[in-house]
Amino acid sequence: MKLDDWLSQRVNQTKEAGLYRHFHTMSSAPSPEVLVDDQRLIHAAKAALHEFGVGSSGSRLTTGHTDWHQNLEEKIARFKQSEAALLFSSGFLANVGVLSSLPGKGDAILSDQLNHASIIDGCRLSKADTFIYNHIDMKDLERKLKETTSYRRRFIVTDGVFSMDGTIAPLDQITLIAKQYDACVIVDDAHATGVLGERGRGTSEYFGVHPDVVIGTLSKAVGTEGGFVTGSKVLIDFLLNHARTFIFQTAIPPSICAASHTALGIIEDSDEQRHLLFSNVKKIKSSLQEMGYRMKGELTPIIPVIIGDPKDAVIFAEKLKKNGIYAPAIRPPTVPSKESRIRLTVTSAHGSREIDYLLKCFYLIGKELNMI
Repeated sequence: MKLDDWLSQRVNQTKEAGLYRHFHTMSSAPSPEVLVDDQRLIHAAKAALHEFGVGSSGSRLTTGHTDWHQNLEEKIARFKQSEAALLFSSGFLANVGVLSSLPGKGDAILSDQLNHASIIDGCRLSKADTFIYNHIDMKDLERKLKETTSYRRRFIVTDGVFSMDGTIAPLDQITLIAKQYDACVIVDDAHATGVLGERGRGTSEYFGVHPDVVIGTLSKAVGTEGGFVTGSKVLIDFLLNHARTFIFQTAIPPSICAASHTALGIIEDSDEQRHLLFSNVKKIKSSLQEMGYRMKGELTPIIPVIIGDPKDAVIFAEKLKKNGIYAPAIRPPTVPSKESRIRLTVTSAHGSREIDYLLKCFYLIGKELNMI
């Protein structure tokens, strides 16, 4: 069988299983119809764009380092209340860089069952042995720590807020257990940065703890792009010299650094927006629950509405799209079988008009499809 024929067969099987994916072309910037201090970010990016140009020209260690990269790293370190920070070109690359360089041969990684794909890939690239513990199950984590006492070093790695379930890692318990068993804690705070904690600093602030390594992204609440790692100065120095996804990757443009710097300042001063965000989350979750929908997660902006069958989830998403709501179906292998879902992500910029319309559509579509 020719390659194209075999690939067509595989694609058809994917379609029949309701798992086929394709691009949705966006003809405008992301918005709730979103303008949340966007102009300040745009002005900051424009100024740096005129000063430094479009790209960054290369790796930070060769030709890609500018004042804006340094300024942003200092800003992130202060924001995260850590000694130092290091920028990566994406959160994915930050996770892979940390996990492929920090744990080594003779070490063990203990990874939460529902960790992000970038953590999974980082573990696969590491020379350490990886052990999966049940999702936010502290008894299972402790059991596996007891089983791995023969290893040289042990690293517990977890998402702060889990991207598909909206659950929050019990970081206070994790750090306590880690201390008891002399293990290091690595947290991917992508979905908690800008959201959790009194000043939006993430799960560390939310629980009042200080993990050994905190990884984050600029592409969620910050609204730009790129990733970062925060921790001790010696950790950052080590990654700068050993993380291949940093050393050999083209740096993010200075204009993005300038916009990110401005955005972090807005986040630090936006208590009102965070209160509004959680008010929106409560309204949506309580209303959907009253309708009869099953949801996962805690009080985070990630609201997974469980549909079940992947084909049903696709139909539901298409009906939402016809009503002007873009909320793609999340299906295997991203989530477990029979747990396909519509994952809603609410922001502080969504007003009562948008939320009421969303709830109305969920009610009508749910009734039409006999789901509620």
